[in-house]
Amino acid sequence: MSLFSRAVTSLKSEGPRQAASRVFNRLAIDLNTNKPGESLVHPDDAVAVDWTVPALFETDPPQPVTENVKTAWIISPPGRTSGGHQNAFRFMDFLEKAGHSVTVYFYTTESKPIDLAAIRLMLQTTSAYPDLRGELRIYDQAVGLDADTQAIFATGWETAYPAHRHPSNARRFYFTQDFEPAFYASGSDYVLAENTYRFGFHGISAGKWLSKKLTDDYGMPGDHYDYAVDKQHYSFTNTSRRGEVLFYARPPTSRRAFEFGRLVLTELHRLRPDITINMVGWDISPYWVPFPYVNHTALDISQLNEVYNRCAAGLILSLTNMSLLPMEVMSSGVVPVVNDGPNTREIFESPYMDYQPLSPGAMARRMIEIVDDARQVEHAREMAESVARIDWADPGVMFIEAFDRAMAEGPSTMAR
Repeated sequence: MSLFSRAVTSLKSEGPRQAASRVFNRLAIDLNTNKPGESLVHPDDAVAVDWTVPALFETDPPQPVTENVKTAWIISPPGRTSGGHQNAFRFMDFLEKAGHSVTVYFYTTESKPIDLAAIRLMLQTTSAYPDLRGELRIYDQAVGLDADTQAIFATGWETAYPAHRHPSNARRFYFTQDFEPAFYASGSDYVLAENTYRFGFHGISAGKWLSKKLTDDYGMPGDHYDYAVDKQHYSFTNTSRRGEVLFYARPPTSRRAFEFGRLVLTELHRLRPDITINMVGWDISPYWVPFPYVNHTALDISQLNEVYNRCAAGLILSLTNMSLLPMEVMSSGVVPVVNDGPNTREIFESPYMDYQPLSPGAMARRMIEIVDDARQVEHAREMAESVARIDWADPGVMFIEAFDRAMAEGPSTMAR
């Protein structure tokens, strides 16, 4: 069936909002995925960066500056439901509110041109993104960044290459949200991504686990900020018993282990076919799933709380850095069932976070136990209260303090 035919079918059966979500997800699969043999980084950029030779920003750092800093962020084009982009824009907003300026440069190797007008419209019409004052631009290799830029933020690994190439001693930062080499099998992109941690940038990382790993394994200096909850969108509203569960399902994102989660839920359904299974995060209709489920596709952030408040347990798998979702669903009264490991425990260890071994049977049984728990409602309320005072203001302060400290002290003294 063509993309157009699927859109018409979805429109008739689900209404415009859900149909649009399906089409956006299919477009992301059909148009936004690089072909085999292609890379996210331009070949010219990859070749031009010789990280074995100290760069100007390392050998001749600029004079300290902490007020009205002109920053540039290089990032891939954002999507409506991209949590990583939403989080990066959140911290750009913190910078602006602290009195600094932000210019955003969209970087891509895709042949399809970046539609700035469409991006601006998307940013304005979803509640997941802040309203930045800074300018949005398409990164042009021939033009580069503004010459008077004082601080450059790389985001995804591919953006570290143009950030390194900028011909000035502007301070370099790396806004790291995950260990990105693990997104690939051992090969060229793994190496190209891994090398970026050797560029001499100052990392500001999501959580202690990632920051520690980058410093211990690569000698990359840096700070971290803690995870938090968006209280505007997530809250405990359903005080009745819940007989449903959810799965954070993102098949194109291998680190979210969709196939493994499908095994867990197949076993759960075999044991308890009465439990409703909700899929959130992506349109699952193109994928084989051997049990009935509710396909919520990629809902707008404003719609998630209602779904979460129907569920007692949520299966959230993270094979690299932990997702933001466990703390978010806790705020809505959902027990997050997550894979046990240092990448999850070192982010936010809580008695309400349900760490489980990566066994489909064990995880399925544990989710059933949570649904059947006689204290389910009381436990959900206590759990939501445990994160009630954890919001993004505190990580925002941590981020600004780390940025100011780095801008004042210089690269040689930034390691903590």
